[in-house]
Amino acid sequence: MFDGVCNLCNSAIQFVIKRDKKNLYKFAALQSDAATALLKERGIDTSKIDSIILIDPNTAYYTKSSAALEIGKTFGGGWRLLGVFEWVPGPVRDWVYDLIAKNRYNWFGKQNECMVPTPELKSKFLD
Repeated sequence: MFDGVCNLCNSAIQFVIKRDKKNLYKFAALQSDAATALLKERGIDTSKIDSIILIDPNTAYYTKSSAALEIGKTFGGGWRLLGVFEWVPGPVRDWVYDLIAKNRYNWFGKQNECMVPTPELKSKFLD
């Protein structure tokens, strides 16, 4: 799940889609009904988490830098090297993540509404 009006977040989703060769991921804007249902089901309060949220069905969920690292590791090849950042303590990684998240609209801009996926990408998004 991602901030659907954030330009940085939308670019990150496009980045993941291009590298998701195993078709592992489905996406939902945090503002969508699908995300609302998933968040409620798992008891995740988005007022306390300004982050991308990766839900691993029946297992766990990841936020902030941990979510980004989990996603990056699935791309294979050199992307697996991102795993070295797991050695950096989570609070340090998340401090950097939070700094970017806090300034994302100022630095990258924002849209008035969530992105509408093209017909080719529609299957990658939850309704």
